[in-house]
Amino acid sequence: MIVLGIETSCDETAAAVLDGGRKVLGSVVASQDDVHAPYGGVVPELASRRHIEVIVPVIERALDQAHVRLADLDGIAVTHGPGLVGSLLVGTSLAKALAWAHGLWLVGVNHLEGHIYASFLTDDPPEYPFLALVVSGGHTALYHARAPREYALLGQTRDDAAGEAFDKVAKLLGLGFPGGPIVQRTAESGDPAAIAFPASRMTDGARDFSFSGIKTSVSLYVKRHGPLSERQVADVAASFQAAVVRMLVRKTMRACEQTGAKRVVLTGGVAANRPLREALAAEAVAHGVRLHVPPPRLCTDNAAMIAAAGSDRLKAGERAALDLNAVPDLTLAQ
Repeated sequence: MIVLGIETSCDETAAAVLDGGRKVLGSVVASQDDVHAPYGGVVPELASRRHIEVIVPVIERALDQAHVRLADLDGIAVTHGPGLVGSLLVGTSLAKALAWAHGLWLVGVNHLEGHIYASFLTDDPPEYPFLALVVSGGHTALYHARAPREYALLGQTRDDAAGEAFDKVAKLLGLGFPGGPIVQRTAESGDPAAIAFPASRMTDGARDFSFSGIKTSVSLYVKRHGPLSERQVADVAASFQAAVVRMLVRKTMRACEQTGAKRVVLTGGVAANRPLREALAAEAVAHGVRLHVPPPRLCTDNAAMIAAAGSDRLKAGERAALDLNAVPDLTLAQ
């Protein structure tokens, strides 16, 4: 089964062609960092406009890489949520048009399930059941993947996503956009123990995450001690990053203990963060847990992961009608 995946949930326009749901024949990602950098964050209207401009060339390049034509495809998998509604509409509209014009099967894919499926495109795919920590610019959630296409939500952020917090802290420190890579680079010359930023704890005992407190603490520190020297900026970046990593790792390992899970998947854009990967890997070894982390190019938004998830759903007999719509608040599990 040869499937074209289309991903336009936020600010990357991506297309990929997969054979059998696991072999990547072609994959193209067009970033919009240059569009949104002046604003320090993603501007939804500008994201939608750029998707419209580049989506057809991106799909054509992915097909060229794969050496296939639209007529060679068996189906199309497209992200239809969650995400920015304008961005999602660009991808779903084109996917429906292509499916109708070429008589192809169509399936809608949850963006978060796509991130989880990125782990199946590696040489070390996980076996069910496993826990999946999905950490990105728009989402931070912990899922229990009990079986293929069967998920339970264990915890999620109650405010900012981890990636969003990185972007906001980078803006507070005047580092630029996107925040994740810049904060990591800046933190390399800083002291992660220099400032005791608080890691939130849920008073109700839930496995949920919260990043607004850390972000507010950084904001107050910058106001009280500014203007910051280069050394102070590095210390703030390192201390903030350490607090976020500590929270993510602690809650994930606690969930492993409570569920008895022996496998963990770390995925999403923030999963490209080296200190997070290293800290979770060390804790996994200490607790006898096997960790699966896709390479950075598969952690950030891409269409290969959407085609992988869509291929499995098509194989299971799932089909979407031509009234498939964008669902910006689509949930993966309750």
